[in-house]
Amino acid sequence: MTNEEREIIAANSDSIYAHQFTYRCAKLSAGGAIEACRAVVAGQVKNSIAVIRPPGHHAEPYQAGGFCFFNNVCIAARVCQKDFPTKCRKVLILDWDVHHGNGVQRAFYEDPNVLYISIHVHRGGRFYPCTNYGDHKHCGSGPGEGKNVNIPWPCHGMKDGDYLLAFQQIVMPIAQEFGPDLVIISAGFDAADGDELGQCHVTPAGYAHMTHMLMSLAKGKVAVCLEGGYNLRSIAKSALAVTRTLMGEPPDRLFSTEPTAAGVETVQMVIRSQAKYWACMYPKSESQADGVLQKELRGERLHDIYRAWQSKEWWDSFRMTPLFIHRDVLSKSFEREVLATSNYSESRPLLVIFHDPPDARGLPHARTSKLELHNVWVTDVAKSYVEWAVQNDFAVIDVNLPKHVTEENEDETYADPDESSSRSNTTFELATYLWENYIEVHESTHVFLLGIGDAYLGLINLLSNQESCTDRITFLISFVAETPLNRIRRPADEDEVARWFYQHSLIFVARKHGLWDRDRKPRKKFGRLVESAYDDLNEMLVGHREQVMRLLEQETEEWRLAQPLESQIGR
Repeated sequence: MTNEEREIIAANSDSIYAHQFTYRCAKLSAGGAIEACRAVVAGQVKNSIAVIRPPGHHAEPYQAGGFCFFNNVCIAARVCQKDFPTKCRKVLILDWDVHHGNGVQRAFYEDPNVLYISIHVHRGGRFYPCTNYGDHKHCGSGPGEGKNVNIPWPCHGMKDGDYLLAFQQIVMPIAQEFGPDLVIISAGFDAADGDELGQCHVTPAGYAHMTHMLMSLAKGKVAVCLEGGYNLRSIAKSALAVTRTLMGEPPDRLFSTEPTAAGVETVQMVIRSQAKYWACMYPKSESQADGVLQKELRGERLHDIYRAWQSKEWWDSFRMTPLFIHRDVLSKSFEREVLATSNYSESRPLLVIFHDPPDARGLPHARTSKLELHNVWVTDVAKSYVEWAVQNDFAVIDVNLPKHVTEENEDETYADPDESSSRSNTTFELATYLWENYIEVHESTHVFLLGIGDAYLGLINLLSNQESCTDRITFLISFVAETPLNRIRRPADEDEVARWFYQHSLIFVARKHGLWDRDRKPRKKFGRLVESAYDDLNEMLVGHREQVMRLLEQETEEWRLAQPLESQIGR
């Protein structure tokens, strides 16, 4: 094959580089994996590590990709099953490469004797190989149903604590129940600390501990096959730690085992998906068929019920009624989405609050996951802001932003919350509608926008796209826990808008937000930022409530003093 032909093949393939020795190198790599695994199964060595290139876990039956030509671990697993039918019937392939091993999953998706577990960055299908094939919902099919376990991290930055949590809660319980005769590790080291492509922070000690746990399976028969990695120093240190562990040395101490919030959420999500297939996975779902409870017992999602109840209570307490909002899509989640006091069109201060549904904190039954209502508590901190505003003669528009839009005839299954970007866009669309139809057309003396959580970015987009906002809005107040910060974008008068934003904003940012990790002071274009002493949004709302109330009082002091004396006494 000529160089020109190789270049054409590479150009038409997905992340492939080919030269005159590629075919031979790929065969040697697959052969290295075969011999490493065969030696372990045959008892020639206790365990092994194959330092091979090119890698293999992206290679599919008829398609090379991701620098992979032959799927090394798949070939090695099949060879061992064929050559040692009694000694090696069941194989566990554990893939800790930062990318999903789409080729391995496709090879064994219907195979009941190969358990494939992959821990990888997924980012909702936006990280290579950029498909939904690596999400938690792909659990195998046919005879192999339940034998495919994806642990898809939603972001970069995952640490030792996240991987250890996944091992302790998912990998080891399932692997022990499966009972493999051989463990093959697809050992990509691009999740290692220092790898700029993977952008994760697994330490050599972290890899050693994972290896040590896997060595408790299959009577210690573990074969490690090198996959990806883009930092030679990180690969060398991590591979050395794994090799020392294989040779019997105890793993080094871990400096931190605390998982991230994203790691905890992902592990729980995967457990819910896998619980139906594995006896060791809890909690189990009580419903044996999708939608049974909803069809027979008319089950409804509690967030829809709560808003309906809240609408009635707020009418009784504050005389707030629903505002009409035009929607192309009908849903119970949009009913009573926006509530307003009857005086919202009058010449008085207006507070517009955009917030998540109230937090529900419950203690489920350990085995069934059933939630009894007496073990559920609802925390609605935003209500205290509405109450204060009404008592101080403010007009109020309260906007509830559902985390999930209930569809008609929806199955009664676990629903992931909508993505942060989607909820920010929803806030922007809704805020624009309210601005054009209910706020700009009336004569409020002051307009305060209060955005909580994901609503913050939607309000920034409103200010970027509606120039009249800066003429009418008195203050933007926001509470930000994890949402990335942004600035108002108006290229024509960027400096002027940045000055206005700093003077007319108060942004409370959680203590653990990545903003505070930077060495330099945050720039004023992001508004007036306040480092909170809290991390939880509800705690922030309570902790900074008095500060917000003082600001509202100061900004409206002239209006309040101009009110009739009896109105001031009433307050």
